[in-house]
This record gives sequence, C-alpha cells and structure tokens, in this order.
Amino acid sequence: MYELVQAVFNGDEKTALHQLISALSTSGKRYFLRNEILQAFADYCHQSQKPAYFYYSSSIGKLIQYTHEIILEEENTWFVVRPKIANQEVWKLTGDFNSFEQMTPQTLLDVRDRLVNRYQPHILEIDLHPFYESSPRIDDPRNIGQGLAFLNRYLCNQLLTDPQYWVEMLFQALQGLKHDKTLLLLSDRIPSGIHLAKQIKLALKLLNERSPDEPYEKFRFDLQELGFEPGWGNTAARVSQTLQLLDRLIYSPEPGILETFVARVPAVFRVVLISVHGWVGQEDVLGRDETLGQVIYVLEQARSLENELREQIKLAGLDVLGIKPHVIILTRLIPNCEGTFCNLRLEKVEDTENAWILRVPFGEFNPEITNNWISKFEIWPYLEQFALDAEKELLAQFQGKPNLLIGNYSDGNLVAFLLSRRMKVTQCNIAHSLEKPKYLFSNLYWQDLEDKYHFSVQFTADLISMNAAEFIITSSYQEIVGTPDTIGQYESYKCFTMPQMYHVVDGIDLFSPKFNLVPPGVNEKIFFPYSQKENRDSNLRTQIHDLLFTREDPQIFGHLDRPNKRPIFAVTSITSIKNIAGLAECFGQSQALQERCNLILFSSKLRPDETASPEEAEEIQKIHEIIQQYHLNGKIRWIGMRLPSCNLGEAYRVVADSQGIYVHFALFESFGRSILEAMISGLPTFATQFGGSLEIIENQEDGFNVNPTDLEGTAKKILGFVDRCDTHPEHWQEVSEWMSQRIHNRYNWHLHSNQLLQLAKMFTFWNFVAPENNEARDRYMEALFHLIYKPRAEKILEKHMGR
Repeated sequence: MYELVQAVFNGDEKTALHQLISALSTSGKRYFLRNEILQAFADYCHQSQKPAYFYYSSSIGKLIQYTHEIILEEENTWFVVRPKIANQEVWKLTGDFNSFEQMTPQTLLDVRDRLVNRYQPHILEIDLHPFYESSPRIDDPRNIGQGLAFLNRYLCNQLLTDPQYWVEMLFQALQGLKHDKTLLLLSDRIPSGIHLAKQIKLALKLLNERSPDEPYEKFRFDLQELGFEPGWGNTAARVSQTLQLLDRLIYSPEPGILETFVARVPAVFRVVLISVHGWVGQEDVLGRDETLGQVIYVLEQARSLENELREQIKLAGLDVLGIKPHVIILTRLIPNCEGTFCNLRLEKVEDTENAWILRVPFGEFNPEITNNWISKFEIWPYLEQFALDAEKELLAQFQGKPNLLIGNYSDGNLVAFLLSRRMKVTQCNIAHSLEKPKYLFSNLYWQDLEDKYHFSVQFTADLISMNAAEFIITSSYQEIVGTPDTIGQYESYKCFTMPQMYHVVDGIDLFSPKFNLVPPGVNEKIFFPYSQKENRDSNLRTQIHDLLFTREDPQIFGHLDRPNKRPIFAVTSITSIKNIAGLAECFGQSQALQERCNLILFSSKLRPDETASPEEAEEIQKIHEIIQQYHLNGKIRWIGMRLPSCNLGEAYRVVADSQGIYVHFALFESFGRSILEAMISGLPTFATQFGGSLEIIENQEDGFNVNPTDLEGTAKKILGFVDRCDTHPEHWQEVSEWMSQRIHNRYNWHLHSNQLLQLAKMFTFWNFVAPENNEARDRYMEALFHLIYKPRAEKILEKHMGR
C-alpha cells in the first residue's frame, strides 16, 4: 500500500486527490463510506473530463477502490484503506498536503470519537492480540473459515516433528475417554503410547483371523485382554479399519488419516443447543418474527445431530451397551405463553428418540416482565441467573455433564460461555446474524440508541463469547471477512469504538482456526423439488394454489387480473432490513415487469394495527402506499399469515409449477434460509448481493445476485431472465434443476452435523494436547463480563423493575 500512496502523493495525481477532497468537503458531511467515496470519485472524473482508464487504472483510482472510509477533520483527512480481505490500514493526509503517513488503529478510534464529539483522552482499550500471538494461524485469507483442515495439517506436522511426545499425548487423550462409568477405547492394561503401538499390531493380527462381518460382541473379551475397550467399531472389519488408521497415524501421520480417525472416536454423546430468547416451540409455534429462522434452524439441527450421533454410536459398537445420544435444546420457560407449549418444562422434539426442549424460567425479578416474552434487545439482565439455573437442570436431565455446548445468537452464546466456564465443556458459537454490522454506525452512536437497543451490552457480550469459544461455525465465508468490497460481520469486531466506554484495538483474530465454515441444511422432507410429483399431496397443492392466486380472505390483499402471468414470489418477515417494500417499489417502477409478471408477497402481517413494533408498522404502511402510488391493484397479491412449514414448502412448489421466480431482496442477509427453501424446491432465485447469499447462489453468468438499492438494475436482470425463458423454454428448467441440485449437494443437514461433530472432537483433542493460553484469555473475558457487561445489564434491570 505504501508504494501506491507514494505514487499518488509524489506524482501528478496529487492535484486530483486535492480536488477530490475539496469536492467532498463542500458536501457538508465529514464521514464518507465506500459507496459514497466511489460515487464522488466517479463524479469528479466526469466533471474533470478524465479519460476512462483514470477511474480504475490510475494510482489514485486504485487507492480509491481500496478506500472504505474517509473522515474529514479541520486539519487532516483520514483514509481507512483495505488493500485485501481481512487487512485494514489507516492513513492520515495533513491539511497542507505535505504529509501522507500510516497511523495506528488507536489514532483512528480517537478520530471517530472526535467526530461525534465524545472524545476522551484516557479510555479503556480492549486488545485480544496477545492471546492469539503464540497460537497457530492461517496464512492465506482464502483459507479463512477452514480451521479444521488447518488443524489437521498442523497436528500432523507436530507428530512428525516430535513423534514420541505427540504419540504419548494422543494415547493420553484416548485413555481419558469414557461415557459415565463405561471405559471407552483403552483400559489401564495399556500404560503408554509406546505400548499402545505394540498392542495395535496384536489386535490387528487377532482381527485378521475373524470374518469381516463378525459382530463386536463375539470378540469383545479378546480385545479387552489386549487393553482395548468398546468404541472401536461394531464389526471385525470396522474395528480393524479404525485400528489401522491409528497405526498409520502413529507411524506416518497425514491430515486425511487424522481427520478420518478423529471422526470415528466416540467422544460426543450429549449436546446442548442454547437458544434462549426464542419462543421455542414446534409446528404452529416456531418463534416470533425476530426469532423464527433461528428456531427452525435449532430444531432441524437437533434432529440431525441426534440422527448423526445415533449412527456414530452404532458404528462404534456402543449401542449394544445401551449408550444413546441425548440432545437438549435449552431455552427459557415463558409462563404467559399465549396458548403454546412454551410454559412446558420438557417437550420432546418431534421425529426424534431422545432430543428434548428443556425450558428454564428466568428468575422472577419483576414478573410483569419475566412471565412474558422478552425481546432480544431486553433480555440481558436475566442471562447470568438463567445459566446458573440451567446448569442444575442440565446435570439432572443428563445425569452427567454434556460433551458440547452450542450457543445460538448473541444471548445464547453468552450463556454458552457462562456454562462452559463452570462445567469445563467445549463451547461452539453460532451467531446467525450479528447486530453490529446490521445497524450502520450502531457502535459510534451507541449512546443515542441505548434505550431502544442496548448495544453496549450486546457488543460486549459478542466480544466475550466469540473469543472464549473453542470454535465458531459460520454459514458463509462473507460472514467472517466479507468480500473485497464489503466488511465481514466478524471483521467488524476487529477494531471499533464505543465512545466514552471503550476502544477495541484488536477484538478478534480472523485468521484463527477457530473459524469454520459449516453451512446449515434444509429439511428435505418438507422442502423438495416441485418435480417430485409422487411426494406431493394433490389436495394440499390445490389448497395452496387457491391461497396464492385466487382465494379471498381478510388476511389477503389484492387480486390478480391475469393470474396466468409468471409469478414473482417473496417470503419474508417485515423489517426495513428485509426490504420487502423495496421489492414492491422495484416492481412498481417497472412497467415491463408488470406486463410480464405478477408479484406475490408472503409475510406474517398485513396491516399496521397487527403489530406492536413501530418499525413493522411503518414498513407495512410503506408497502400499502407503494401499491397505491404505482397502481398495482390487479398485479399484486399480499398474503399476511403464518403457514405451517409443510404448507410453505408446497407454496414454493406451486409457484414453481407456474415457472415462477423467487426474489430475496434484503438490504443485507447473513445467510438466508428462505433462499435454500426456494432453490431446493426448484425456483430460480434472485438474491441480494450483500451477505452470505452471494455464496449460496454462486453467481452464474445469468446474474442471479442483485443490488437491492438498484431497483432499475434488478428489474433489468429479472426481465433478462424472463426473456431467455420465453425465447428458450428449456432455460427455466435448466436453471431450476441446477439450483435444486446445488442445495441438495452442498446445503444438507447430514453434512452439517457430520462436520460439526468432527469439529467438536478435534477442538476438544486440540485443547487437551495443546491448551495454549486459554485460561488467561478466559480470565480476561470474565473481567469484561463482570466489569463492563454486568453493570450495564443491571441498568436495564433497574428500568424493568420500575415498570
């Protein structure tokens, strides 16, 4: 970057830079983000009649392309430059244009504080860098999110470097495995790693004399004589394969062998999925609007994990000992549950044998608050006591400790941290969506937003849990480090200010192997291709077709003058971020789209008076106004009701029957569950280019990623696709099949659960053989919890007690 800055500063382009800064200063603004900077530079190039190459290829053009922020002060101009993914630099240009120098992150945080008139000279600095300094790190940004593969390679290199030490550590890790009082894998007849290597040879010789299909029970006692306890496999062939993997690992370690061996180690039997605030129920409940996606995710994950664990236990030969998987979804019990089962302490998860929803009530405090559902923004004062109460309930329910804690969302991750510290259990974090990057400048103006959102508590909770977790799973690469043009969700926690509270100088190591890309799946019993006619209920199909196209109902707005036109379909909650109003306006502004297509919107509400949320009410009213403004009556149907999942699955398929299109038009989407559902149903899907959906669709030449702020451009993309389908009728079918197969092959729950359990085993093993600096790190997190989080959470509680 230095060379590029010098090229601009020492050459003819210095004048252009001066003129661009002068043009920005005339706007009256002081803080500019990337899109505004690019637009200002484009305007400057046009007004100055610069040649076409100047915008992209000149030194200043390249510098501007890398620049994500410009801050104007009276004396200096500050550039936040991102020359590559996960790498940010701060440069200061003096007012006299005599100096352009690189600065520290601390100076940038001071500048941002001054910008909002909240600078103070002495402020707490949070710096997590020392805790990652001696840890193994991924070198190539392209490999961020592939922590498991990195650790496999790293550990194999360690085995080769010091084989005697690592074989002994491997032995100790295996020797310590047990389920309750049942010893697994190794007994004390094998006292060391060297002895283990010898005994493996004897065991393999014994197994070679057996039929490959011979059940473990028939030779169990012969293996125990050699020091091998249950857990190696359910047949002679399986046990032999597992021991051969270990033998090869000892003498010629390779990443693939290590990964395959660790996958077979029976180390996880009891799993807790923590989803605290969600209104967690099953069919016809499935959360409130703000938690709907998370609740569906957790229920499907619980089913999949139980299935995967059951299969692994069977293959390990442990089912004959009566060992069963046990999965618990931990959430809060809500006394005033509005006719649902959310006041039931224990509820079995449907389609499982031993997965349960365990609900633990919040401590009473003010029952007017705690007996009711509490928004995710208000839940913070109750989480510490909830964790203490939940610990007792979990120990009683499991009759022992769990092997893995999986937090969901910011509050669930904080509870996972508290439980992990007390129970000494491996902690996994899943954010789904982090609020900080979702709300622009939310950290900078946190004091103005505190009464409504309590971001000071939430962002502190995020810092604590993401650094304390043994591993973090994300749905997409972008979730971690974004794209060359956008900042990742986790990357936004790297360096930021909470003016007059603290500065985060280094909040997370994005190159840590703790980050792992493990996207969720989709329930293929409910969401499957429209072409699978044999799996569809003809009566349900007729009902849903009627609902979407013709039925009159108080919860349905609008009729279709020409119902045979190609439908554009959207299913979403009503928030400004989800931008359903933007889609309606895009449709309204394009007469060509209206001529060729109908728009069918599906949301949970239809009228402003149906919601207590001012944001929802405003968005609903906005859609009604757009319909009136663009005279969309006869061209739009808006259905405001909640459907059971099986009906929603059929809705996607009914739209596909008419060769329709699905559009996900969010301003930002961390992943997008409905995108998976639509694609696997066979609907060609257009989705926002901002967020993880970019990776789901893997933008083809047809261009199915859209910019939700470019209404005209989006309409042109959709019309281009419609034209191709009209010209070549097979085109719709080809895209439909490609999208459906992509979801089936890459986004399925079996893959998700398999990878998740593999990560749990590997990171548990890693923490055993190379515990690093974790205790010091976790003590630091406890200090943040007690000194920053708790006092601020108690302020929320004071307000709740006064209601």
